Amino acid sequence: MSFRQVLEALELLDAATVTGEEVRRALEAAGVPTVHVERITGARGHTDFVKAVLPGRAGRTAGGDRPTLGIIGRLGGIGARPERIGLVSDGDGAVAAVAVALKLGRMRSVGDVLPGDVIVATHICPDAPTTPHDPVPFMGSPVDMAAMNRYEVDPAMDAILTVDTTRGNRVINHRGFAISPTVKEGYILRVAEPLLDIMSAVTGQMPVVFPITTQDITPYGNGLYHLNSILQPATATCAPCVGVALTAAVPVPGCATGASQAVDIDMAVRFCLEVAKAFGEGRCPFYDPAEFDRIVALYGSMRHLQTLGGRE
Repeated sequence: MSFRQVLEALELLDAATVTGEEVRRALEAAGVPTVHVERITGARGHTDFVKAVLPGRAGRTAGGDRPTLGIIGRLGGIGARPERIGLVSDGDGAVAAVAVALKLGRMRSVGDVLPGDVIVATHICPDAPTTPHDPVPFMGSPVDMAAMNRYEVDPAMDAILTVDTTRGNRVINHRGFAISPTVKEGYILRVAEPLLDIMSAVTGQMPVVFPITTQDITPYGNGLYHLNSILQPATATCAPCVGVALTAAVPVPGCATGASQAVDIDMAVRFCLEVAKAFGEGRCPFYDPAEFDRIVALYGSMRHLQTLGGRE
């Protein structure tokens, strides 16, 4: 179970003074062997990018050939100070990522080492700006999306789960978490059946898949409407990406405080952990390579959707 780690992550990040270095110390104390922290300053402040690397027993860092899973906690910021006091709804992506890393560190310390490597990345900003958005305001970020992708998307990631609060909309009317179809190189592919199986086992319910559009898998900055930033990592990699959305039955602003649901975050964390186990064992492909090759042969590359497109 990971509920203790979720509570630890919530307590750690719900502070005006929290920094990436503080998160690094907590992760190392939990048994995470390698944690990198880098502070990046943008036009609207700074944030600390945190990346935890957890070697698998047969992963590439150990000289093996098991695939590497990336888990990205995507968000604008964990707080909107001084406008709002406390952890905001948008911060749950970081909470989930930190909790995953804490739990994986704990597992390593008691002898439960996963087959493949896992890389967990997020960023820590307790005083991010807010941004107007319909139907409810978004959290902004002190750095742009290109910087987030540069520091969170690692070339070593063979597949990516991107965890993001996705409550500020009217198209997901379910409290808990939902997953997206697989996105790869500009294509929205079928939902991965192994992920549906794992989700059902973790939640004890039928799996929930949230809708995405072509706009959602294009980069921020092109003037198009995006559900949120959950699939922005897919614009910066050839690896297959799946969104893990923390959801609500009603629209909740990203800058709302008191909106984090520890039980829902725990379900998403357990889902990520189970996917990490199965992916490293080769039991959880995110897509069918033969079918992907076939669709590209038939309809051509869609990698232009990973760019800002033509200029007006």
